[in-house]
Amino acid sequence: MSFTRGPGRRATVVASFRMAAAYVLPFEKPVVELVTRVRELRELAKSDRALEPELRRLEDKAAKLARELFAELSPWQKVQLSRHPNRPYTLDYIDRIFTGFVELHGDRCFGEDAAIVAGLATLRSRPGSGRAGDLPSRGRSVMVIGHQKGRGAKDNVKRNFGMPHPEGYRKALRLYEMASRFGLPIVTLIDTPGAYPGIGAEERGQSEAIGACLAAMSRARVPIIATIIGEGGSGGALALGVANRVLVLEYGTYSVITPEGCASILWKDGSKADEAAARMKMTAPDLLRLGIVDRVVDEPAGGAHQDPDAAARMVETAIAETLRDLDALDPGELVEDRYQRFRKMGAYLA
Repeated sequence: MSFTRGPGRRATVVASFRMAAAYVLPFEKPVVELVTRVRELRELAKSDRALEPELRRLEDKAAKLARELFAELSPWQKVQLSRHPNRPYTLDYIDRIFTGFVELHGDRCFGEDAAIVAGLATLRSRPGSGRAGDLPSRGRSVMVIGHQKGRGAKDNVKRNFGMPHPEGYRKALRLYEMASRFGLPIVTLIDTPGAYPGIGAEERGQSEAIGACLAAMSRARVPIIATIIGEGGSGGALALGVANRVLVLEYGTYSVITPEGCASILWKDGSKADEAAARMKMTAPDLLRLGIVDRVVDEPAGGAHQDPDAAARMVETAIAETLRDLDALDPGELVEDRYQRFRKMGAYLA
């Protein structure tokens, strides 16, 4: 998360917390309460200019508090932020980053799964690198595939809380192959606690469907960019994560199991999730240091849920820049690049 000085930044910090009223995490409360006071004082200052010095003082205090509070978050607090119910989901990013989205449905085997949304879209922009002949461009056709959680009880039931069934992964598989066939870059947005572990899902071949996705992504002859926009849990996330470049938002997480599940297995006590989160090295800085991800994308002050428009702009820029870099590779090099990226993981020197 980056901060700049001056009154413009103060106003941005204050404005970015306007969405937080519906749900506030305990560690967010000091900033949210202060920002509420700033908004109230700003309304009064419109009719009484004598209040402007006090307004500026409170704005500075809110900006400083946001800097200090979110710079010192524990891994468990970052996990909570990655799951925040106000956080933008895949469809929120699609609406802001892409145009002409045409959703494609079904796996052509069993049915439709609303926990994964996918379709054809146009990336709004692609900045130039500054090199001769490489100019900014617009209108890049891509295949977009992402996990989708619900908002509210009814929508969460429809989306199965962002936990896909086998038919969801087989839909993704079908579209990976389509994108490779037609030379379309693949952009995936990862945000799931994991694949659905129900009996019906296992009967329909959950593990086989995930494995088929891993194989299809590994051999796709087009650029693949994965972005972890929230929580990335287990194989359910990896089925959208075998990419040339993996990006993660500042408060995103990526792990083989949830902290609660890890704590239950190791210590027979799910309440030790905070300790598990710290030991699992699942937050963005650790993921980057370990080579699991390639880039950390900054979030607005307080997290992406505080200013979805600003968060989408940051994600759009990161995706466009990464796609520009991958355009230098031919199809065979893209496959080899992907292979080498994963071969390098887990290597340590004694």
